[in-house]
Amino acid sequence: TVELFGRNTQPYVWKKRHSSPTSKPHPTVKYGGGSIMVWGCFAASGPGQLAIIDGKICSQVYQEIFQENVSLSVRCLPFWDSVVCWPYAVVGEMLNTTCPAVFSFWGNNTGSVSRNCTSIGWSRPFPPYHTACSVDDDVHIPEDSYFATVKLIYTIGYGTSLVFLSIAVVILWLFRRLHCARNYIHIQLFISFMLKAVAVLIKDATLFASDDTNHCTLSTAACKASVTFCHYCVMTNFFWLMVEALYLNSLLLSSFHHYHRCLWGFGLLGWGVPIVFTVIWIGSRVYFEDTECWDINEDSPYWWIVKGPIVVSIGVNFILFMNIIRILIQKLNPRLIQFNNSDHYRRLTKSTLLLIPLFGTPYMVFNFLPDYFNVSVRLWIELCMGSFQFLILWVCICFHQVQKEIHMRWLRWQDNSYRVVLPGAKGSQMDTPF
Repeated sequence: TVELFGRNTQPYVWKKRHSSPTSKPHPTVKYGGGSIMVWGCFAASGPGQLAIIDGKICSQVYQEIFQENVSLSVRCLPFWDSVVCWPYAVVGEMLNTTCPAVFSFWGNNTGSVSRNCTSIGWSRPFPPYHTACSVDDDVHIPEDSYFATVKLIYTIGYGTSLVFLSIAVVILWLFRRLHCARNYIHIQLFISFMLKAVAVLIKDATLFASDDTNHCTLSTAACKASVTFCHYCVMTNFFWLMVEALYLNSLLLSSFHHYHRCLWGFGLLGWGVPIVFTVIWIGSRVYFEDTECWDINEDSPYWWIVKGPIVVSIGVNFILFMNIIRILIQKLNPRLIQFNNSDHYRRLTKSTLLLIPLFGTPYMVFNFLPDYFNVSVRLWIELCMGSFQFLILWVCICFHQVQKEIHMRWLRWQDNSYRVVLPGAKGSQMDTPF
């Protein structure tokens, strides 16, 4: 009996039996794709479920166990068939294992699957997985429709937000009256949101381009690049939120002028620091954990190279927002407030109270919990609500000042177009463009 311990709460127990002389060898077939493998990926993302093992790791699992006992009669090496990691075997042996836990999604995982070790290698599994484990591909799985619905909602949200944020950036850039340090930081924040939306859409297009793709063992340069770009954009988004909080906090603690000198520092903090952590994370994955598309981070210590700065920025952000509220409560006291600064403080209060519920509280709750705690609620908040918060941000922050600027431009255009000409010899007339 050979036991394989992985991330499972229960080990796989292999039963070896000698096959009969009449056993017919079958060519080795590796199974991949289809609904079985899609749900294998989902099952592996949670603790206590089927471990995801590729061919390289599968060989490493048994290397130490069998390296002293390997003989010339061993013809069947360990291999991963995208469902189970099969160990060493000698010619004539038959290995038997129960259905993996992933098949419990279809309601029955009490069957067993066997393979023969023949002179030309492993035989096909018999009976096939879908027969032995009673897999019905036509069975409606609630989680399947749930994830499809979540994907549709956040795709629409990111696409819509991307369009409106692009319009906002163009308006803030073209209207010179809107050029100031505050709007400069708003533009950088909007660009980080836009990059985050683009990164999520690119990642989906790369990892889930086809239903036939084996998502559990997919490992290409394109998918690794898309995952890396997504992590960088998410990190920059959180850092620019922290820059917004730092800027508001600085305005309240000192003068409202001469903050253009700090813009370069804010830019390095928002764009440069995430690059450093991303490069370190890439190096750690390449040299220590170069598996799949770098998108499975469960129990990986290297994931904290990316998650750690994000958690720290969220904590700093939340502390700064609380401090801003404290200062505003003091400064908005009717007995202490100065008339000249009242408009500044009220505008800052509006911005602060807007950013706290949108970006502070939800992330404070979820980023200090385990990654796989209440996945359904977490997906809904971080993807569905998060994809539309860009649009809410644009409406709340930019709509008033952009609307005011457009209205002033319209009045100025009307004033220039419908100007009155001085009266001449034959009386007065209105010079219009029509």
